[in-house]
Order: sequence, then structure tokens, then C-alpha cells
Amino acid sequence: MKRNRIAVTADVPGAASQGNVALIRKTIRTALAAQGVTVPCEVNVLLTNDAGIRQINLEMRDVDKPTDVLSFPMFEFSPDCPPTEESAGELLDWATGLLPLGDMAISMERVKEQAREYGHSGRRELAYLVTHSVLHLLGFDHLDEGEQKARMRSREEAVLSELGIQR
Repeated sequence: MKRNRIAVTADVPGAASQGNVALIRKTIRTALAAQGVTVPCEVNVLLTNDAGIRQINLEMRDVDKPTDVLSFPMFEFSPDCPPTEESAGELLDWATGLLPLGDMAISMERVKEQAREYGHSGRRELAYLVTHSVLHLLGFDHLDEGEQKARMRSREEAVLSELGIQR
């Protein structure tokens, strides 16, 4: 069986530490499994700083400010219908046999600041942002500030709990 391909790169020194990369990969695998994704996926992760994510946000979304995480899904999925071996068929990359799920960018400055702000570890904040991004790649959204947001938060906490990462 093919495995997920999770590429982690950084444009800031020290961000792609062995510990961060291992946590990111484990979090992505756990989030995909928790959502019932059965097809091997490819996900690209960029660890950057506020200046880097601000530039990406400006170029891709025309928003001139930094943020904590950006998600760029390759396809539009429904949260109720995760990609599976059967459903992904023609979406698979013919050369790799993997489903190119999408890309995420994370500001490591925001990880540190938000961990401090929320009173938990940087490890928890990084895992949370990765989980949040994976759910966006799978079609979850929180723009309604109501039911969609509550559903997404519930799934995020379930993944973090499965990872043994508590508040």
C-alpha cells in the first residue's frame, strides 16, 4: 500500500527541525485517517515567518497582512465525502499514484505568539494549525461562524485528542 507523501520545507532557519517535521507528518496522517481518507495523498507544507506568509497572502488572496496558516486545496471536496480509493480515481497523479491534496503555509512566528496567547505549548499550536489546514484541504470551512465553525472545531479537537495533545 502506498503511503502519504508529506513534504515539509522552511524558508526560516530552524523551523524544519526534526521534531517539527515529525509532528507535522504525524498530525497530517492522523487528521486524514480521522476523516476517513483512504487514498494515499500528497501534501506540501511550508514553514515561514510573518513576512513570508504576508507575501503569500497578498499574492494568492490579495490580503496584505500576515496570518497563522494558509491552505490551498488542489480540489474541492465536501467534508461529508472524503476522498477514497474509489472516489479519487482520475484525480490521482498518474506518475505517483497519489492524490495531490494541496499545500499549506504556516507562520512559525504566529505559532509562538498564539501558543503564548492561548497558554499552551508551541507543539500544540503547531499541531492545531496543521489539523486546521488539513480540514480546509478536505473541504471544511468556518466562514459562517456558526454550525460550520463548530463542526470544524469539533473535528480539530478530536484529532488533537487522538494525538494525545490536550489544552
